[in-house]
Amino acid sequence: MKYRIVSDSAANLYALEGVDFASVPLKIITGEREYVDAPGLDVARMVEELQHEKGASRTSCPNPHEWLEAFAGSDAIFALTISSALSGSHAAAMHAKEEYLRAQPEAKVCVIDSLSAGAEMLLIAEKLRALIQRGLSFEEIEREIAAYRRHTHVLFCLQSLNNLARNGRISPAMAKIAGVLGIRVLGKGSEEGQLQALHKCRGEKRMLETTYAEMKKAGFAGGRVHIAHCLNEPAAQQLRERILEEHPGCAVTIGACTGLCSFYAEKGGLIVGYEDAGAH
Repeated sequence: MKYRIVSDSAANLYALEGVDFASVPLKIITGEREYVDAPGLDVARMVEELQHEKGASRTSCPNPHEWLEAFAGSDAIFALTISSALSGSHAAAMHAKEEYLRAQPEAKVCVIDSLSAGAEMLLIAEKLRALIQRGLSFEEIEREIAAYRRHTHVLFCLQSLNNLARNGRISPAMAKIAGVLGIRVLGKGSEEGQLQALHKCRGEKRMLETTYAEMKKAGFAGGRVHIAHCLNEPAAQQLRERILEEHPGCAVTIGACTGLCSFYAEKGGLIVGYEDAGAH
């Protein structure tokens, strides 16, 4: 059986070594430009241009045809999407699954609603790879990944909320207050896949300490962590060092946000995916 993992680009992942992998791009659209979240996108330039954008901006999910193209040629597919509460990507992937199975009824397709975005999606994709490499059956992988997802979490550490407000994710009043007062907002992914605000912090140091405290509160005990940053690697490194102070053997990786996550995290933001103690 030929396994393939397909993810939309909200996972900050264009390639995944050691497994057949495909990324399906989301898009960021303004009145004058369209940014495709795919290899070659100049994220720093996009972020700079969006900071000066006065008009409306929005995101666009992959359509079913794009998902179908990514499925083509495989008979065992795990498709991973950004939270269905934030995007139509999951619905498009489900539609593509139905079409693909009508054309190839012997194939197997599992569409996974991450109920998340960014760094937590990357953890799920890497877990799928590990399960495939163990030689498990399709059904065993489905069961294992469903159990694993109950033990992964995501936190959003944001310096600016402008794009979230423009897209109706939070109130414009909250975004304005955060911008004027220099407040960082720490949020988490809710069980329903929404962004849930937890704390308002003054200064980056306080934000990072509060982030680590929230990780421990949710059951973090030294599992895998991925920190995705939007043009703020120093803050990601500081959080990594804080984690390693208490868990020196912990696997903490750092990566840059790609297009879609950079649009929502904005300059200076972090997205932190991590496992709790029940993940193993």
